[in-house]
Amino acid sequence: MPILNPQEVEMLINGDCHDPFIYLGLRKLDNSHLVIRTIQPFASEVQLITKDKKIKLEKIHEAGLFEKQVEGSEFFDYEFECIAEDGHKWTYKDPYSFLPIISEFDRYLFNEGNHYKIYEKLGAHPMKVNGIEGVLFATWAPNAKRVSVVGNFNNWDGRVHQMRVLGSSGIWEIFIPGVVQGDLYKFEIKTQSSELLLKTDPYGTFFEVRPKTAAIVYDIENKYKWNDSKWMEERKNKNWFEEPMSIYEVHLGSWARKDENEFLSYIELANKLSKYLKEHHYTHIELLPVAEHPLDISWGYQVTGYFAPTSRFGKPEEFMYFVDIMHQNGIGVFIDWVPGHFPKDSHALGRYDGTALYEHLDPRLGEHKDWGTYIFNYGRHEVKNFLLSNALFWLDKYHIDGLRVDAVASMLYLDYSRNPGEWVPNKYGGRENLEAIDFIKQLNTVTYEYFPGILTIAEESTAFPGITKPVDAGGLGFSFKWNMGWMNDTLRYFSKDPIFRKYHQNDLTFSLIYAFSENFILSISHDEVVHGKRSLLEKMPGDDWQKFANLRLFYSYMYAHPGKKLLFMGGDIAQRKEWDCLHSLDWHLLEYEPHNKINLFVKDLNELYKKHRSLFEIDHSYEGFEWIDFNDYDNSVISFIRKAKDSEEIMICVFNFTPVPRENYRIGIPKKGVYKEIFNTDWTEYYGSGVDNPKEVYSQDIPFHGRDQSIIITLPPLAALYFKYIAK
Repeated sequence: MPILNPQEVEMLINGDCHDPFIYLGLRKLDNSHLVIRTIQPFASEVQLITKDKKIKLEKIHEAGLFEKQVEGSEFFDYEFECIAEDGHKWTYKDPYSFLPIISEFDRYLFNEGNHYKIYEKLGAHPMKVNGIEGVLFATWAPNAKRVSVVGNFNNWDGRVHQMRVLGSSGIWEIFIPGVVQGDLYKFEIKTQSSELLLKTDPYGTFFEVRPKTAAIVYDIENKYKWNDSKWMEERKNKNWFEEPMSIYEVHLGSWARKDENEFLSYIELANKLSKYLKEHHYTHIELLPVAEHPLDISWGYQVTGYFAPTSRFGKPEEFMYFVDIMHQNGIGVFIDWVPGHFPKDSHALGRYDGTALYEHLDPRLGEHKDWGTYIFNYGRHEVKNFLLSNALFWLDKYHIDGLRVDAVASMLYLDYSRNPGEWVPNKYGGRENLEAIDFIKQLNTVTYEYFPGILTIAEESTAFPGITKPVDAGGLGFSFKWNMGWMNDTLRYFSKDPIFRKYHQNDLTFSLIYAFSENFILSISHDEVVHGKRSLLEKMPGDDWQKFANLRLFYSYMYAHPGKKLLFMGGDIAQRKEWDCLHSLDWHLLEYEPHNKINLFVKDLNELYKKHRSLFEIDHSYEGFEWIDFNDYDNSVISFIRKAKDSEEIMICVFNFTPVPRENYRIGIPKKGVYKEIFNTDWTEYYGSGVDNPKEVYSQDIPFHGRDQSIIITLPPLAALYFKYIAK
């Protein structure tokens, strides 16, 4: 006779048991008897094996539920031997013989929202327990009726490895002996309405190559030996606010490809990109999201595997190699990070346990209609913990130097891209998302605390105050903010025919009114060269020569303007087509003189920028900038001074935004002495016309622009000039 009643039997074999550890494994029956149970749907016979005997279990349900009453009151060590109908045998250690592994303290911190290394507990972790090799699986699904691990090791059958729930934490776990690295798995979640969901692991560290979606058991801890200790140590004390920062933004899938349009691997990309970046004097690379995502054309911004570098380009340790090689070549690595939304794909985070768990249920709070995605519920401690630990994970396990946080404006405002009636005000009746603001402040506080020297960068397009102000001073605490206003105004100005530019000079000069209100990065990103916006070259007016001249002028204005620099790939070769994420950049363009020469131009501009402290040392204060003249509208000429902390470090920057050369052009200068022309965008080596100045221009005791001294120079057409002050 079975010991279980019929209802308990049905509950177990139907996978409706909230805590199967009450019934399965070796359990005490009374003071003198134990009972052993297992579910083995693919076995016709199961034997209990101890150190001195073998006992056949009784099959009490045809679905594969076996049990046996055993005399005694002391628990003992055992294994099961299973025999299939065809005679196949296998032996395994019972997962239900192990005690809980995730501690009460871990659960407490997680439920509180402050377990910054929860990624070392949740997910899949190979380990040894009581001398037995296996994998700890754990997931958070507080509203589930039942959760199981399914994989290639149990025929994807949710009855075999039903998990235990740990108190009221909402965390489910099971240690499964015999599972090895490389095994595939998902979580099968039974909802309160008995719907079965097959979910990938939110904390998975490696996934199958899309379109497959299973997670892969993988121990990333011992796969790679880092060689960037010098970089990591120096980073701790680096003051990037006073250092040059020239960032090359890259989409790894389309920077370059192999024949047959195949992806380069992380290793191939590391070797090719590090060489290119070093030769072209970039200081950093910024990667469009590398976290796992199902759809190529999302560019990585619809993430389904927050803790896994995408398998498109290789294994996790190969991405570690990528970062390591960058560091060894003096290149910092930023990644785009997407905490603002996540996709609705049924295998991922959305409605994870059958309820709105990671997201809000109310679509006015929980959905981005523009993007067809869900919005994280930042007010839920465990969701906040998921995101905070994810940020720290990339800094910890992959040595990432900074996070560029995507779509911050959409996080800050409850009415972002919504009409009246489509959003819910905060508790004070305002439009600010108070929970998201608190999350951002905590993000910036803990990342700096745990990883000194890293940077956080906000893509934020509004006038929300204090984006880069420290948290303890009332700000959000980001290191830098993309200057979207400068980008929009400047590109709008450059799109004008030069004959009309004199009417729009305010588009150039307006940015200096607010240039020091935040720590800005001047960003010319991927968003500016897609969706019909045209490539940078094709935004420029005029014939082909003028397009290239305008592009050189634009870059030189950008590099002289206060703020760090970011340029999306393709801009450095004057890509003619819009960016296409499904194909390589048009590197063949370098066979043509104007493209080859603009590539040289960007290389030289980066080198010059890094050499001269006046162009970067005081980027975020009026002390580093001074107008000479912004009023010459008729000629469309502006001029200003960039200064370093050393008062002798001065750069005079002059820009002629028309194709008309201007001789004998006088500008006032701050010091008596010699001004050496160190950069001219019209030099013939850059495909310019060759209009030039003497290499040394001497000041004259003729007052101009409110100054005692002035110089006479020639302005080339559509060109910029940099003059370095030399005391004599």
